[in-house]
Amino acid sequence: MDHKKLDSLKARLDSCRPLHPAILSNLHEDLVLRWTYHSNAIEGNTLTLQETKVALEGITIGGKLLREHFEAINHKDAILFMEALAQNNEELSEHSIKQIHSLILKNIDDPNSGVYRTINVIISGAEHKPPQGFEVPARMEHFIKEYQVKKEILHPVELASFVHIEFVGIHPFVDGNGRTARLLMNLELIKAGFPPVIIPVENRLEYYRALDRAHTQGDDSLFLALLETVVEKSFAPYFYALGEGP
Repeated sequence: MDHKKLDSLKARLDSCRPLHPAILSNLHEDLVLRWTYHSNAIEGNTLTLQETKVALEGITIGGKLLREHFEAINHKDAILFMEALAQNNEELSEHSIKQIHSLILKNIDDPNSGVYRTINVIISGAEHKPPQGFEVPARMEHFIKEYQVKKEILHPVELASFVHIEFVGIHPFVDGNGRTARLLMNLELIKAGFPPVIIPVENRLEYYRALDRAHTQGDDSLFLALLETVVEKSFAPYFYALGEGP
């Protein structure tokens, strides 16, 4: 697949680096908020964008579950940890995956945070059936080995797509797989110099359909097309902040 447009946008942004610290700080604050809101909303969190902002500031919102507050705070912490991994150019590993997941479920389900499931699970509304619990360790080991091969031959956007599709297909944890998958996808994009992406909650149905098609038919074209769209959009805030226009 041709990624010339995305590569051109990346080259354009690279030509503007290093960005002013104030611009980076402002963009990062907005990104963390919107990423946290959309990623949690996809999974059913009812906090609005503004409520998520307040929750990240440490304020409790009346009428909202404590779990929903923890989901917001935990997701921000997981983003910061993932960014540190990217800064160190760390390769994807089972250890780093478990570390990210443990942050996602902190204070929500501590016994299962960073621990592979041993039970069988069903993905609500999906045709795809994840592997049985006893298969998870071997499937995750194979996933990492396959990643090691594909990272040498795939375009970064295709690699990020592969990581998300394969990880969420295995569904290695009892809960928090979607949020973890989107963090792992962005880990690969950031390491390659692309901005992190946000899957909008408004695209949830398209997102789920694309994943199920990839898992049941082996056709990742819908998911890759969706990812390419959000990657392209991810450059816009940077160019706006730089006064570069669309």
